[in-house]
Amino acid sequence: MHATLPLLVRSDFPPLRRHALETLQVNLGYRCNQSCVHCHVNAGPNRTEEMSGETIDALIQFLVSSPNVRTLDLTGGAPELNQHFRRLVIGAREQRVRVIDRCNLTILGEPGQEDLASFLADHGVEVTASMPCYLEDNVDRQRGKGVFSASIRALQQLNRLGYGRPDTDLILNLVYNPQGASLPPPQESLEADYKRHLADEFGVMFNQLFTLANMPIQRFGSMLVSKGQFHRYMKMLRSAHREANLEHVMCRGLISVDWQGYVYDCDFNQQLGLPIRYAGKPRVHLSEISAGSLANQPIRVADHCFGCTAGQGSSCGGAFAEEVQLASSAIL
Repeated sequence: MHATLPLLVRSDFPPLRRHALETLQVNLGYRCNQSCVHCHVNAGPNRTEEMSGETIDALIQFLVSSPNVRTLDLTGGAPELNQHFRRLVIGAREQRVRVIDRCNLTILGEPGQEDLASFLADHGVEVTASMPCYLEDNVDRQRGKGVFSASIRALQQLNRLGYGRPDTDLILNLVYNPQGASLPPPQESLEADYKRHLADEFGVMFNQLFTLANMPIQRFGSMLVSKGQFHRYMKMLRSAHREANLEHVMCRGLISVDWQGYVYDCDFNQQLGLPIRYAGKPRVHLSEISAGSLANQPIRVADHCFGCTAGQGSSCGGAFAEEVQLASSAIL
């Protein structure tokens, strides 16, 4: 796989400083039941990295001692495959922390996970689910044959439990990312298309659609290098940069924790091996910091950060600005 970090570290991306910490985003491990082309984590069935029980304890203790951190955002790989996933969810919910599970949907049908959907519903976990298109051919092309059908079955199961329905508080959001080297289309209109098609064809309901730009790192970045598209993709991201999006980038109120417990400014920096800068240390463990000590600290940036500020903006919560016109947003 081609390394993209050397192509990104020399950057004129604007400097950023952190606001108050509100969200703890945690990667519970790189093992996944899928191997997606766009995956910036390079996750897959053969990955063995998994967060330990001791690090799970450190996470729960951090939440206990950080009353202003009100969101725990769980990712992977497939975070549910971590043997301590459910204990972490229960520990966070006991602290009245909002928990988000970044779910690939097909995990709900894996052997041993038959009660997973009910567990999520019982504990009021928000499900943010990958669904890169509402058309079967596009999803199976990106994620593997049969993934679309399995995803629809999972969505229908979640709906039966109350997820995505207007008469419950169980939140189900979907995530779209482009099929290739282009920016996402406007989020609001695409959400309307998703809702109409999934309801009409499959009776599926959900709350919101989040559109995310593909990051030029790991598996997707390597693919761009192999096709000779990396520099053109970066040029497109740079040309679509909007200063107004800097105020809303997720790293301002979030830290990312890897499967070993080390801290980064965002999940993308984690995958590039760019730890948070803290007290002059080469890297710092979550157990060594406090939430309050991070306020107003500089954020480590590089050229991939243009992926978050291009066009309508891109974050773990979707787009920032609906009114942006995304002209010339694809590499041909």
